[in-house]
Amino acid sequence: MTQIKLIGPVLPNIPWEDRPKKQTDIVWRSEKNPIITRDAVPNTNSIFNSAVVPFKGEFAGVFRCDNTARDMQIHAGRSKDGVHWEIQPQRIQFQCEDKEIGTFEYGYDPRVCWLEDRYYVTWCNGYHGPTIGMGYTHDFKTFYQMENSFLPYNRNGVLFPRKIGDKYAMYSRPSDTGHTRFGDIFYSESPDLVHWGHHRHVMAPIGGWQSTKVGAGPTPIETSAGWLMFYHGVLTSCNGFVYSFGAALMDLEEPWKVIYRTRPYLINPREIYECAGDVPNVTFPCTALVDPPTNRIAIYYGGADTVTCLAYARFDELMEFIRENSL
Repeated sequence: MTQIKLIGPVLPNIPWEDRPKKQTDIVWRSEKNPIITRDAVPNTNSIFNSAVVPFKGEFAGVFRCDNTARDMQIHAGRSKDGVHWEIQPQRIQFQCEDKEIGTFEYGYDPRVCWLEDRYYVTWCNGYHGPTIGMGYTHDFKTFYQMENSFLPYNRNGVLFPRKIGDKYAMYSRPSDTGHTRFGDIFYSESPDLVHWGHHRHVMAPIGGWQSTKVGAGPTPIETSAGWLMFYHGVLTSCNGFVYSFGAALMDLEEPWKVIYRTRPYLINPREIYECAGDVPNVTFPCTALVDPPTNRIAIYYGGADTVTCLAYARFDELMEFIRENSL
């Protein structure tokens, strides 16, 4: 496992804090958490479950910003260091050739993926129920909306950063109209990012912290041994849902096949900003930035459906942990 290598561009300026002394956790929280508070944008109720990418030597992102009317919306933002953010006060206004698809109902929990020559955005889009919306941008100023990827009902659409074979690829989690008490991860392929098929089952809830539902988190990370996937899992407690997250190593050419999957979680709600908020007891990962030469990983996650947080890991330690603690 120690010979496994990260594959990807060098990103020496990703956010980073060394593991605190006397702490042995494989993934540790930023001492600056929450890095984005619920009121960092005027008239917002909460800013969470958001996506970040490197952009022109700095960082850009798409952020879930629920407003004080509790409309679920997504906004663009920029940052020099990945920690201090300037988020646009108005939601993204997608340009769309089809008025029916482009009519905004709601949007939330975005992911952003650099793929070929542009940044693709996927999000939970309202179209007669929740489905996977898709769009793209070149500059985080102008955004173009494409066809929805799937029929309702679906959430957690996560693109791969390159084609698998000769097809584009995506994870998703079919659901229903509400706050579902079920959810498996599925894999789908497309020749053109519009028409999706070749659906394959990836993983199901299995017990403990991931016993109710599971969903893919950040863009999968390519390694020499497979795709590293962070994912959230949900436990139904006597006091409601509890969202934690773990990781899995997926087959490089058939990413619906699990090689290793963590039995213990990596992070679960325990800090006040994860336990107290609009939806208590939630840690929800949406972004993972990696720097291959240093093995550093910075993970952005939502806390209690209210704020945005950061956590860190070292790739070599994480891979060893996944292998030694696999289901």
